[in-house]
Amino acid sequence: MPWYQLCLNLLFIIVVILIMLPLVLVLSVSFSDEKSIFVNGYSFIPEKLSLMAYSYMWQDRFSILHAYGVTIMATVIGSVIGLLMTAMYAYPISRRDFPLRNVFSFYVFITILFGGGLVPWYLVYTNLLNVKDSILALILPGLLMNGFNILVMRTFFQGIPPSLMESATIDGAGEFRVWWQIVMPLSLPVLATIGLFNTLAYWNDWFNSMIFISDAKWFSLQYVMQKTLMDIQFLSQQSGTGNASALLATTPTETMRMAMAIIGVGPIVLAYPFFQRYLVKGLTIGAVKG
Repeated sequence: MPWYQLCLNLLFIIVVILIMLPLVLVLSVSFSDEKSIFVNGYSFIPEKLSLMAYSYMWQDRFSILHAYGVTIMATVIGSVIGLLMTAMYAYPISRRDFPLRNVFSFYVFITILFGGGLVPWYLVYTNLLNVKDSILALILPGLLMNGFNILVMRTFFQGIPPSLMESATIDGAGEFRVWWQIVMPLSLPVLATIGLFNTLAYWNDWFNSMIFISDAKWFSLQYVMQKTLMDIQFLSQQSGTGNASALLATTPTETMRMAMAIIGVGPIVLAYPFFQRYLVKGLTIGAVKG
């Protein structure tokens, strides 16, 4: 193996280790005893193993599992619909023969630079669209389409040879068929990338639940975790009172924070290698067919 390839492999190994260390530390602390964390601080190897944090989480397992279901549903529906809408918007503005492509591109660019503000944004979704306390409140506001993603996909579409689309048009294919059977199969790399961005955005979202959801059956997983952290913080601030002190003394606050982080990030970390596999496959297919 040449020396430069060896150095490059060593560099990537070091980068991967540095990326994995925080996750390993969080996992180790979540399985540690609360008293040992309080006395000796964080450690990559638990000084005393304890499942107390996960035991406390298990007591609220039904709400956590329900929140998992809500988050998975919002993530799958929002990511798929958002990806299709982004591709359908990006394709026309990537065509040089579309007369209004500069107008629509400028409109997307303006939405990246300027926003209407939180109050108008809230009023549109509550008074006009009436999405409060529904799954739409976790899908539509701010996550379904993103101007940056549209511009990225438009740039990729512009790199596809126009001769391919012209040949399909000559053979009698309409615009929708050209987009679906020619452009989309050649765009697997950017589709996988934007799909991953959408998935991470939906999975990590807690703000929409806080703003639009008051019914607990529509709480997302991240909001449930956030709400639990806020409850722990409230108990810490009220530690001077008798009831709060007694409850705080029996609650593994630090280890439970880490356990919630593991529960929240676990599924997306396990799913990422599958995204990575399809992303690499998409890059290969796109390179061969292009």
